[in-house]
Amino acid sequence: MPGSKPVSTSRLARGSKLGAVVAVQAVRKRRTKLSMIGRSAEVRARLADDSVVRLAEQLVLVLGEMKGLAMKLGQLMSLLDLELVPPRHRETFQRRLAVLFDHAPSVEFAAMRRVIEEDLGKPLAELFAEFDPEPIAAASIGQVYRARLFDGTEVAVKVQYPGIDLAVRADLRNLGMLRVMMQQVALPGFTVGVLDELRANFEKELDYEVEAHTQRHVATLYADHPFITVPQAFPEHSSRRVLVTEYSPGIDFEAMCALPVAERDRIGEIVYRFYVGSLFELAEFCGDPHPGNLLLRPDGRVVFLDFGLYKRMEREHIAFEAVCLRATAEDRCDELYRLMVERSVIDASSGVTPQECYDYVLSAAEWSLVDEELPLTPELASAAFLHAVDPRIAECNGMRRQNLPPEHLFSRRVDFWTCATLGRLRATANWHRIAREWLYGDEPMTDLGRLHRDWRLRRHFDNDLPPCGDTENTRPGCDDNHPVNNARFVEDFTANHSLGFPGIAH
Repeated sequence: MPGSKPVSTSRLARGSKLGAVVAVQAVRKRRTKLSMIGRSAEVRARLADDSVVRLAEQLVLVLGEMKGLAMKLGQLMSLLDLELVPPRHRETFQRRLAVLFDHAPSVEFAAMRRVIEEDLGKPLAELFAEFDPEPIAAASIGQVYRARLFDGTEVAVKVQYPGIDLAVRADLRNLGMLRVMMQQVALPGFTVGVLDELRANFEKELDYEVEAHTQRHVATLYADHPFITVPQAFPEHSSRRVLVTEYSPGIDFEAMCALPVAERDRIGEIVYRFYVGSLFELAEFCGDPHPGNLLLRPDGRVVFLDFGLYKRMEREHIAFEAVCLRATAEDRCDELYRLMVERSVIDASSGVTPQECYDYVLSAAEWSLVDEELPLTPELASAAFLHAVDPRIAECNGMRRQNLPPEHLFSRRVDFWTCATLGRLRATANWHRIAREWLYGDEPMTDLGRLHRDWRLRRHFDNDLPPCGDTENTRPGCDDNHPVNNARFVEDFTANHSLGFPGIAH
């Protein structure tokens, strides 16, 4: 595959590329009509200018070449259907942006080979028995290749683009330009939390050696799972810029979306359980759910990839979120409001009412709080997201000005991004009945839920894990008292706050 030119690392050069897109869009925006429509079941913004389709092409070109943080923003734009274009062009717009997940412009192999040999300290022929120079995927900060170790193990090798660390730092310095771009291309509220989060955490994803240890931990955690699989990582073959993991073939997300309804629904439940369920059940979760990190194996198991952004939460924070979701599901407005004020999420003097607090939480999370079969769509996922972040929507605007504590930023992002992924899959389930397993300790209502429960019992996850979840103590920041049974923590939290919720089944 012919390679593209190297990643630009100059702040000026990268800022100039973004500036060109911003300038063009600023002119177009002056002749664009914006209308606000509906409640949370409707998307708030529709841009009627057909030229936005051409903007999508520009964004793919510019963001794809820049990679790093800029490309990550393009991936997020493609994941959420923000209805930036008229309905007749929306599919084209999404398809053109979606190439940023797996098919971004590649860097020539000679440059990538130098990264491997510099980092691992040996010629490529001494590191791998075979190495295919054609990349099998191209993502925001690296390309993935297929190779074979000398013991015969088939592996995937993720290699960082040369200079991407400098590029990311340049992007962070250009954050103001990125903010302007997102305000003009998408929505003003879109960037407030997302960009600040990316600024604080994106650079952490540059260390593949840490990611290798994290992935090994998660692969061990989910060993022998009936429908979830995480490829084993090989830290001994990895480095800061080279990540070597087990090669796990499967069909990509685009192919999954073409499967029959029942198969898509099954995949959707698996994705929901892995990304959201792991937060509540294990107190740790992958912070970067999106279609490019999913594969479907021939045996029906879903492969989960990319653990550069992996988070752990204190059990008190998780219990707080669970109790708030329970209060919302049970229409307990006053208790939800009291929880939010006590946690300093809401300033008691702000004028926000209990009803406004309840409406805001419900509109953002109702897809998992409604006790019925709910088909998720891109429109529904975008409506929930926009209602939470768009300051132009008068309804609940007081809540948008409140302070979300940093410890909850990633968990809320995971909820939104998971919903968006399921919306693109167009999966249907009673998401609330699944969530009740970790919010209330209910018995599972689905076949997958029962399989998951039986696996947990076999793995003794109703008791605390051994230190670090494996025998090698490789988990970063491991804790001998790592919490894994959230139901009892929610029960304790409920009792301590005198909330009077129904008891949790054990």
